[in-house]
Amino acid sequence: MKRIFKKILFIGLIIFLLMQLYQPARNLGYRQDITANFTKVYNVPKNVKNILRTSCYDCHSNYTNYPWYSNIQPARFLMESHIKEGKENLNFNEWGNYSSRKQKNKLDRIVKEIKSNEMPLASYTLIHKNAILSSSQKQEVMNWIEKTSDSLSSKY
Repeated sequence: MKRIFKKILFIGLIIFLLMQLYQPARNLGYRQDITANFTKVYNVPKNVKNILRTSCYDCHSNYTNYPWYSNIQPARFLMESHIKEGKENLNFNEWGNYSSRKQKNKLDRIVKEIKSNEMPLASYTLIHKNAILSSSQKQEVMNWIEKTSDSLSSKY
């Protein structure tokens, strides 16, 4: 029994080490068009900009601040799938490429996600405590977005 356990443990270690060879490309924004950035499209107050960068940009931009554990599989694989999905839904660096209607819809969706506490993800804030939004931060972001969204509504 002890011998079988050692073999299983050894095989598990080999599989874990082999998994480390797979390192997906990092989300480091080498091909960035700065003019399309959310903060270039809108005059975002510094406090709102800081909140978004701290709580949203790792998954919703072309640049992720990678923590130490991102070098270890399967954590890296899970992170990359979250980042890919996040960028498909909303990318703050590509904001200027969205139509006005899509921008308004995205702004409305951001407010909805914040109100329902769906964003930032609980799995993200579990490790990134600084990304947890306080009530006042939520209110600051939602107030600014609602004001900006109203100005977009008048365009059509």
